Amino acid sequence: MTSEVHPDPTRFILIGTSHPGNVGATARAMKVMGFSELVLVRPRFADVLVQEDTVAMASGAADILVRARIVDSLAEALEGVSYAIGTAMTPRDFGPPTITPRDGLGALARATPAHKVGFVFGSERYGMANEDVYRCHAVISIPTNPDYGSLNLAQAVQVLAYEWRQALGSFPVSERTAEPDLADGRTVQGMLDHWEQALTALGFLDPAAPKKLMPRLNQMFNRAQLRQEEIHILRGVAKAMLEKTKP
Repeated sequence: MTSEVHPDPTRFILIGTSHPGNVGATARAMKVMGFSELVLVRPRFADVLVQEDTVAMASGAADILVRARIVDSLAEALEGVSYAIGTAMTPRDFGPPTITPRDGLGALARATPAHKVGFVFGSERYGMANEDVYRCHAVISIPTNPDYGSLNLAQAVQVLAYEWRQALGSFPVSERTAEPDLADGRTVQGMLDHWEQALTALGFLDPAAPKKLMPRLNQMFNRAQLRQEEIHILRGVAKAMLEKTKP
């Protein structure tokens, strides 16, 4: 995994979107993967970018909505795009080749010169029309359960945005950098002494014939690499055992 993220070479295009919530959810899916260019072609509602459901589902990705454009045709939406990918689910007898997200997008990301890529999504109810599919360089197929392959529009956007981000160069995963507060040998021994008292009080440990119980516990706790807060928990358990065994 690399921390280098390429510039945004991507446009997401939604044709004839009916539900404002899907536009907002698409903006959110794009932003979390580092994409910013959204174009709507003839959405059902002319004011869809400012509707309450749209803004609510964007959940912090309002900047994507502010920059989004609404156009009258797919041809306008594809201006500047050198490689258009349709998301039609139904196989066509005639049309562009079908690619898969992992292999197809990986090859596209490595292509030289680099493309301006446009992902094209049809309406929620009807998908993409044949004439729109024919304008694309490829059709992408998301591998799904053959018995149930129905994806919500925004879900499909999220899947492809993720796969395309991985192909371009993923974001680094945040890792915990703070050093753990490990208990030292003296602290561990103090806890073991406490446990020895508690186990003796319980009758589990016979001081006259302890065998190797305490050394084995010592080795077990050493392997666990106990932290200070875990020592406090274990001493609390020992204290509770001693309280229960008081006359």
